[in-house]
Amino acid sequence: MSKFHAVVHLDHQHAQILQFDAREVHADRIDAHFRYSRQHGGEERAAQAFYGEVCAALDGVPEVLALGSHNALAEFRHHVERHHPGLLPHIAGFEPADHLSPGQLLAHARQFFLRHDRMAGVPTPT
Repeated sequence: MSKFHAVVHLDHQHAQILQFDAREVHADRIDAHFRYSRQHGGEERAAQAFYGEVCAALDGVPEVLALGSHNALAEFRHHVERHHPGLLPHIAGFEPADHLSPGQLLAHARQFFLRHDRMAGVPTPT
């Protein structure tokens, strides 16, 4: 289900994704699948798989806002730049943020995109 906007809140364990337009909201949650392993690089491969799932969930969304801790955002941005460069132009912003409830996350994203769309001269679809 592709909506006009999406907001993703990342930490190293979970990604909360809300895709929305003026009338509807679709919520999704992606959990990281980290397992203890003595194998070298196993944790890094798990992180790459996690960020890959997040990118797949955002595929086709015209504008995305990414929120989260500084470290999670830096890792996510690096992953997007390296493995999903086609998604990068669709990410309107990377902002540090603490954990937010779904309602707070949606309100923050709606305010962000209202400002972002006005600055870009793009009317927000109704």
